[in-house]
Amino acid sequence: MEKIWSILMAAMILCLAVSVPSLAEGTPTLELRPSASSVQPGGEFTVELVIHNNPGIAGIRFAFQYDETLLQLTDANGQSLTDWEVGIKAKQDETGEKVDRDEVEPHHFESWIQWAKENDFKLDFNSTSFSHPKSGDLTLANPSDDIRNFWIEHTKRCRWISDEMGKAQNDPCMMNLWIHDGSKEVPASRLRYRRILEESLDEIFATEYKWMKDCIEAKLFGIGLESYTVGSYDFYLGYRAKKNKIVTLDTGHFHLTESIADKVSSLLLFTPEIMLHVSRPIRWDSDHVVILNDDVQDLAREIVRCDALDRVHIGLDYFDATINRIGAYVIGSRATQKAFMLALLEPIALLRQYEDEGKYFQRLALQEEAKSLPWGAVWDMYCLQSGVPVGESYIAEIEKYESDVTSRRQ
Repeated sequence: MEKIWSILMAAMILCLAVSVPSLAEGTPTLELRPSASSVQPGGEFTVELVIHNNPGIAGIRFAFQYDETLLQLTDANGQSLTDWEVGIKAKQDETGEKVDRDEVEPHHFESWIQWAKENDFKLDFNSTSFSHPKSGDLTLANPSDDIRNFWIEHTKRCRWISDEMGKAQNDPCMMNLWIHDGSKEVPASRLRYRRILEESLDEIFATEYKWMKDCIEAKLFGIGLESYTVGSYDFYLGYRAKKNKIVTLDTGHFHLTESIADKVSSLLLFTPEIMLHVSRPIRWDSDHVVILNDDVQDLAREIVRCDALDRVHIGLDYFDATINRIGAYVIGSRATQKAFMLALLEPIALLRQYEDEGKYFQRLALQEEAKSLPWGAVWDMYCLQSGVPVGESYIAEIEKYESDVTSRRQ
């Protein structure tokens, strides 16, 4: 037992000392789900595709305060152990100025930038091609010049906005590009639409920026577009090889039995960085709150085993309005942090020694024994030293916030 504890304490010190994006100084991105054409302080914006709302109005769409959301994120960060980046979408303009998406500019997001500076957050960005009269089934892959050029201009502007965000925070802003383009039935020509998308992307990426990084994200299918996805994983892998862009791996965008962890080592051989959207799909891309399940642990373990903590950007992509929002933020971020702590505690040197010596029984036995090591004590000490609630004590703090603040929302 003394040997076990010495290993655990040494690993805990490693956790506290390791550099970005490790547990001590990591920056998991919280992907927000709010979206509206204009958002302003004191105003409201809507959240889409939500079945329930806690607390407040039940229904598929609900509204909540822009200022209140910033307070919730600030408060939730106090329950977490890492610095956060907040990923916002191009529809989250907060100035109140009515502009279409092909007219957005950096000043429309100035309040977000100022808030991030004041609260020591950093911002990431996403272009937003859905929920618009010109969305339809096809955007950047649309044969119509009018529609396609609209979305090309929108995405160009999003890259510009991202660069300005990165410049303001003195750290590159990750600009993620995902489009829903596809077809409910198999099209007459798959190649046609993918060639159009390739041409659109070439035009979008023609301008180089210093303070932003481009990420391209695939998806297995979209609701109502089940038979064909233009921007498939194979398409974006090929395009990444052509343009040296960062591939985004969303854990909800693949077959449910497909291992995302297994993709990490292959990508790391050919791409300098990876963007992750860590989610929890239940039978489809449902974006359930991230928990400490096998998939998240496998993903964290693979990144640590590849010694790639400085090459993988860890984003959290989920939303569940059936429970307290701050609670959802904290549960998901803590679960992800725990997964990486467990990966850092793994006796990897001994495991590799057993493997090199062909001792596969010993390797499997040690992997199993490592699962029941008292890592919870390491986690509690880490929370204590980081000045955040230990164990389940954050529940009471979140309940108090809900009682004092969110329950009084009009």
